[in-house]
Amino acid sequence: MAHAFLEARGLTIVARNYRCRFGEIDIVARDGAATVFVEVRARASDAFGGAAASITASKRRRLLAAARHYLGRRGAGTPCRFDVVLVSGPAARIEWITDAFGE
Repeated sequence: MAHAFLEARGLTIVARNYRCRFGEIDIVARDGAATVFVEVRARASDAFGGAAASITASKRRRLLAAARHYLGRRGAGTPCRFDVVLVSGPAARIEWITDAFGE
């Protein structure tokens, strides 16, 4: 769902579920010249803070380490950002947060 949502908004999906020893990146995309690392979070309800609250400092560190690994192998020197796609509720409401935690 998040994949189709991002493509419909002009991003080109480069990889899904990129894994390395540091962690996993749900979606790697291109937005113009920028490499975009996307974390997708889904929750059935907003109880306990919802999908956004599930992205902890530890998760952000793992994402950053995995992104550095990706860039070291495939795209060093390109501008990048970290986006979050939140899917919540029984109606699967989607919220896209660009540059959610730029590092």
